[in-house]
Amino acid sequence: MAGRAVAFYLVAYFATMLGAFGVVTMLSSPGNDLGDLASYGGLFWRRPVIAGVLTVMMLSLAGIPLTAGFVGKFYVVAAGASALLWLLVFSLVITGAIGLFYYLRVIVALYSHTKELVAPGIPMEPRGAWSLTWTVGVLTAAIVAIGCYPSPVLRLIQNMITRSQ
Repeated sequence: MAGRAVAFYLVAYFATMLGAFGVVTMLSSPGNDLGDLASYGGLFWRRPVIAGVLTVMMLSLAGIPLTAGFVGKFYVVAAGASALLWLLVFSLVITGAIGLFYYLRVIVALYSHTKELVAPGIPMEPRGAWSLTWTVGVLTAAIVAIGCYPSPVLRLIQNMITRSQ
């Protein structure tokens, strides 16, 4: 069970991180690297779809239900509890709560509506190739789909573990 849990966790977070960094890449430009939180302020009011995608990525990283990140954290906690590794479970819960604070700060900034936080450095037109936009869209759909129905990924992981032994 532990091998499946770790593999699922890695798949979920790999997809989430690819999507999050894909969004940052789409929004960045050579003169604007979007390194601070204020750069994302009010993004929803200028680029609502991109803000929604980044919201899904942040919710998955935070481990909110109906995302792949939640299922990944759930399986790791279940594996830790079944192996009586309470320090692992406790540390995952504590670091998850700390991380939630930071991920929610990004989400609040995305949907803020004050004039000084309306993402002045982010262009209105999408940046990057159609392949980047398509990839980020597929990753977003996959993160939500895996969060709602993780069985196919779990079967795939189980088959891979079985074949390697």
